[in-house]
Amino acid sequence: MDAPIVRDASVVPTKYWHRLEDGRVQCDVCPRFCKLHEGQRGLCFVRARLDDAIVLTTYGRSSGFCVDPIEKKPLNHFLPGTPILSFGTAGCNLACKFCQNWDISKSREIDTLADQARPETIARAARQLGCSSVAFTYNDPVIFMEYAIDIADACHADGIKAVAVTAGEMCLGGPAEEFYAHMDAANVDLKAFTESFYRNVCGGHLQPVLDLLVYLKRQTSVWFEITNLMIPGENDDPAETRAMCEWILAELGPDVPLHFTAFHPDWKMMDRPPTPPATLRRAREIALEVGLHYPYTGNVHDENGGSTYCHECGARVIGRDWYEMTHWQLDESGRCLSCGARCAGVFAGPPGRWGARREPVRLARFDRAAQTGSGSRFPIL
Repeated sequence: MDAPIVRDASVVPTKYWHRLEDGRVQCDVCPRFCKLHEGQRGLCFVRARLDDAIVLTTYGRSSGFCVDPIEKKPLNHFLPGTPILSFGTAGCNLACKFCQNWDISKSREIDTLADQARPETIARAARQLGCSSVAFTYNDPVIFMEYAIDIADACHADGIKAVAVTAGEMCLGGPAEEFYAHMDAANVDLKAFTESFYRNVCGGHLQPVLDLLVYLKRQTSVWFEITNLMIPGENDDPAETRAMCEWILAELGPDVPLHFTAFHPDWKMMDRPPTPPATLRRAREIALEVGLHYPYTGNVHDENGGSTYCHECGARVIGRDWYEMTHWQLDESGRCLSCGARCAGVFAGPPGRWGARREPVRLARFDRAAQTGSGSRFPIL
């Protein structure tokens, strides 16, 4: 049974929906197109029908904050070495059986959302904590896009970047165009390269993710990288890996970083073994053979596979041991000091020195907002 919708400051109106002839209201933010009767919630749990319209029910509420290395998102070519303030909400618009944040993304309990977090408070916290950016992560920001946009705007006013960590299941046109107009960077999960995997393991579809990646490349200035979590026996076939890399080269070009990351048994896939490091190394070799410039291995200890190499001369330009930076051979504009070739990415002078630290944060000490009003562009319903 759907949790009741309580009118408070966390319930705000949305605009990407329409009424159907049968009386239901359809949400148009993601390709799931949930069709709801009054009082029902979508599969994501956080978007619901109230008074004949779709509302977001978790505005200003978070499941927790943490300062991470930006490489953990993972983003290897966006402000390397800097700290990023990371947080999520509850719910998700996919149903991945291997979800490694299932306690947050699959939550149907409002109590999961422990932190009250106004956009201005989040921006203030990021600035005072020395973070260069804020990440919408742990669950997918597509489902709380109105909240994420307001946070991004508040952060931009303080010179802080906004990063979306997403599965890419979002409708093009209005929703994606508005959302990514406010984002500076993204990591997109390309979970597999077969429709059967998306349908049977994730409860979603492959084509919308491919369409979004092409949109990001061709119609936005958002820096983005791709993650492919390799699950033994599910999406780790070398032929599938090669087909995916060939598609990336043809549609997105050679400079989009691709992270092959290790699976660890979790939630509904406890019967699968962890990904062998050799599988990740082979996937990286395939990507290099195809012609991609920046393939990586992740979630394993592999300094060679986690480092960045110049695509022209082969010099190691950024060395990484887990999330610790061990080597830097780029000038302030991101050019290789050996041959002058530019490394694709977003660089701002010397790298940060945050390292592998991970520090939980409580937002209460940063909240100086007035007690009247939410400080957002939305009225309280």
